[in-house]
Amino acid sequence: MNKKILIVGSILGILGIILGAFAAHGLEKLVDTDAINSFETGVRYQIYHAFFLLILGSTSFMSLKSKKAILYVVILGVIFFSGSIYGLATNNLSSFDFKTIALITPIGGLLLIIAWVVMLIGIIRNKVD
Repeated sequence: MNKKILIVGSILGILGIILGAFAAHGLEKLVDTDAINSFETGVRYQIYHAFFLLILGSTSFMSLKSKKAILYVVILGVIFFSGSIYGLATNNLSSFDFKTIALITPIGGLLLIIAWVVMLIGIIRNKVD
């Protein structure tokens, strides 16, 4: 499971760097500054959670069950939160209206919060100091 978590964290990090570069260099002529700032928010939270998974996968103080739950909640949270922000920020570049699914952004944020809470509970329950 640790290897899977580390792989997903690495992939999220790689994609975050690519998307951040795209926002800085590819979007500047296509969307306004507010849209670029929103896009960068999605990138920032994706990178935060890539690091989160890299740390989680490098530790041994959490149960396998907790790690698995955190992994899946983070994946869904990043897709819902960052993914919807990417879509909303580039909405005028697509034939799909991402505003119709804008409500998944806060759901994604809630999932990311839940991942951190699950980790906190796992740390508190761990008997080893």
